[in-house]
Amino acid sequence: MTAVGVFGGTFSPIHYGHLRSALELVERLGLDHLRLMPCAVPPHREAPSCSAQDRLAMVELAVAGEQRLRCDRRELDREGLSYTYDSLVGLRGELGEGHSLSMVLGADAVQRINTWHRWRELLDVAHVVVLARPGWEFPREGEVAQWLATHQLDSAAALNEQACGGVLIEELRPLAISSTEIRSLLAGGHSPRYLLPEPVLDYIQERQLYL
Repeated sequence: MTAVGVFGGTFSPIHYGHLRSALELVERLGLDHLRLMPCAVPPHREAPSCSAQDRLAMVELAVAGEQRLRCDRRELDREGLSYTYDSLVGLRGELGEGHSLSMVLGADAVQRINTWHRWRELLDVAHVVVLARPGWEFPREGEVAQWLATHQLDSAAALNEQACGGVLIEELRPLAISSTEIRSLLAGGHSPRYLLPEPVLDYIQERQLYL
């Protein structure tokens, strides 16, 4: 069974923290590839100041040359709020049942996953891989804690045994880089060089984004 991952986010802008985590996941989970999927209209936060088309272009620049990382633009091609469930259903329809599909989430997102659109149905179309950070604690009671306990997988190998339905908690190398920090540096007239790929920084400077 071929394994594919999908990592959604606003990516405003994409940086080395995103990219290093994506590459480590590909290798650790044995993925054929991982798709970085920019969110067009996020349901749970204010829309980014940078346009969806600019964020898409930056992701495409960031993954150019790395065949195991791809940019998926489906949420920009769909009107309305960018619901993860809808994106996963579309991707599952393209892949078929012969592929394992894993959605990557940060530990902070899992804390409030029960506020997501059709959240209990996510595992009907994909696995969920949670990126844990050192010192982070997951809910110990409530419906999210029960959901984690019911569906948690013991190892990455289990992702390839079925197409969907499991939750894997994976701890990765922490890189203390954030899009918020990069935007703040740019707004203050400081350089974020070496925090994100050079082509992405060139794109930001050419279009005077985040100023």
